[in-house]
Amino acid sequence: MEAFADLLMHSRYVLLFMGTLLEGPVVMLAGGVLWHVGVVQFFPALMALFGGDIVADVIWYNIGYFAGRPFVRRYGYWFGFAPDTVEKVERRFQRYHSRILIISKLTMGFGLAVPILTVAGLLRTPFYRFLTINMLAGILWTSFMMAVGYYFGNIIAQMPQQLQISVIVILLTMAFVFLRHLSARLAQVDW
Repeated sequence: MEAFADLLMHSRYVLLFMGTLLEGPVVMLAGGVLWHVGVVQFFPALMALFGGDIVADVIWYNIGYFAGRPFVRRYGYWFGFAPDTVEKVERRFQRYHSRILIISKLTMGFGLAVPILTVAGLLRTPFYRFLTINMLAGILWTSFMMAVGYYFGNIIAQMPQQLQISVIVILLTMAFVFLRHLSARLAQVDW
């Protein structure tokens, strides 16, 4: 068990990076809590979380750019976006792409983050513009989420030590379920 704990401690930043690829906001909150309790240092954790977020964005951009519509038709439902959702985003994206990318990043996409990133590639948004916008908004978003997690850590620190891990797991699970539910509901809205 001690060897496993050492492995986790030595790979904590890699785990934050990988976790952000899969579920960014929840892992960013967790990164803030870990920063508060002293498991991670601020700057390396921020860079790991920010890096994972940007890499995930670039992956979705490239899927749109290189695989385009066939991917959306065939696999879009698996990732929470249907062809009709992509068409809705596409109509607005052509005119307001910079604003949409900024707002999407700062609001978790209102349930449309993956379709927005995919449409950016699909419509061949210049990569330098896409990356610049996502990096600027992403550093703000990641810092904000870490700060929320950090101050959430204050609450956790006031609890008895036997309850802390259980409460963190329960609250992060609830945050994950809430964000998934919110994302699904917002994706159904006719924008």
